[in-house]
Formats: sequence, C-alpha cells, structure tokens
Amino acid sequence: MTDPQLDAVGRPMPEFPDPTPLASHGPARVIALCNQKGGVGKTTTTINLGAALAEYGRRVLIVDFDPQGAASVGLGISPHELDRTVYNLLMERDAHIHSLIQHTATPNLDLLPANIDLSAAEVQLVGEVARETVLARALRPILDDYDVVFIDCQPSLGLLAVNALTAAHGVLIPLECEFFALRGVALLVETIDKVRDRLNPRLELDGILATMYDPRTLHAREVVARVHEAFGDALLHTVISRTVKFPDATVAAEPITTYAPTHSGAAAYRQLARELVARGDAA
Repeated sequence: MTDPQLDAVGRPMPEFPDPTPLASHGPARVIALCNQKGGVGKTTTTINLGAALAEYGRRVLIVDFDPQGAASVGLGISPHELDRTVYNLLMERDAHIHSLIQHTATPNLDLLPANIDLSAAEVQLVGEVARETVLARALRPILDDYDVVFIDCQPSLGLLAVNALTAAHGVLIPLECEFFALRGVALLVETIDKVRDRLNPRLELDGILATMYDPRTLHAREVVARVHEAFGDALLHTVISRTVKFPDATVAAEPITTYAPTHSGAAAYRQLARELVARGDAA
C-alpha cells in the first residue's frame, strides 16, 4: 500500500476530481483576489485560475480592477488603446457592462478591462452615495451569464478594494512565501471582517493560496507552516511554485494553460481549479 501524498504542511493531499460538466450557466460566484502587498501573484492567479476553470467548461469573467491593467495585458488586450473600460462602468450611469466586456483568445474566458483611468475613480467615488456598492450594482446584470467572476484587485486596501469585497461572495488571498508578505495578511483579514460586518454579510474567506513556493528553502516551508498555524484549513492544499514559465506566459499574453499546457505550473492551476470546485468555492 503506497503512502498518501502530502501537501506542503504535511496534510494528506485529497483527490480533486475533474468537475462535472454544467447543464446550464450562472448565477456566478464572485471572488475577489486581494492582497495589499504587490508582487504576490494576484494577476497571475486570476488569469491562470480563470483559464483552468474555463478549460473545465465554466464560463469565467475576469474583472481587471487594477489601474495598471496587468490582467488586461496578460490576456492580450492593450489597455492604453481602450476608450472605455471598467472606469466608465463605475462613473457613468448610462454605461452598459455588456458593451465593455471583451472576449479573449481562451474559450469561455471573458475580460472587463482596466487602464490608468481607474486610478481617478478612487477619488471621484468619494462623493458618491453608497460609494462602496458601485461595483456590485454594475456587475449585477451579467451574473446569470457566468459561473465565476474573478476581480483582480490593486495592491491596496482603499475604496476600490472595498468595492471589490462588497461585490464578492468570497475572497482568495494569494500569499507569497516570504515573511514580509505574511505580516500583512492579518490586516487584510481584519478588513475582510469589517466589510462583512458593515457592508456584505455574505462575504467568506475562500482560501489562502501559497504562491512563489520553493520547497528547497527552509524559509518558504516555515512561512507555509506559519500560515497553517494561524489560519488552519483556510490554507489551500494546492501551492503554486516559483517558475520562470509564469513571466514567460505573461510576455506571450496568454495563460500558462495554453502557453505551456504540460508544465507543472499549468498542472498546479488546474489542481487549484478542481480544489475550489470541490470546496464549493467555485461552480
């Protein structure tokens, strides 16, 4: 009898079966990918997890909610050439979300793009009535068209992030495996708790995803152990290891699932997709 495979903190690794095909689509579960620290793999995870779920027949919308437009660039859309983006959806009463959504080269994967214009929304929304719920209201017309909506947040805990958390059913926290990244998670969880208490009672922590993991280093293993110690089963079994293939895929403007479909990074995001479906955190 073979020993069970263990995850990064020594837990038995469950079998995550391929998701069953869906007979129909919607309503979508909205998941915000949030961490106020930059460079932790939010956009990489948004794109590749979205593409993996799309491979499994799920209809996925990615909302680029970062003025840097990284998710848009990573899916082959040049944000600086766009006249209308998610900014217009937030700020204009007559903007229709269906006209702003772009199809990507990946079947079942659509994008609501962003560019630097979005940075002005943080200031302009301050004077709005119910300013924290603007995104939630804007997304409402398309929720029945998709199975999952991912919101790729900017690295801050400002008004845009609060809008994303207010619109979401769940939060996925990508966490780089180093101690400086670990320090900010408590503040983020505190913010999630405040949004749940004051604005969005349905909001749940869908999971903490260890990214840029290098099992050869004691440092990375210790960080993952500390996260598990603090947050228990909120730490997902799947970990995303550090590899040059992720930036290579970004330069190629496509998900790793199509850029290098047999690479271990692609396999990790497919496993993450299966894990979230098995947990009930995705369709």
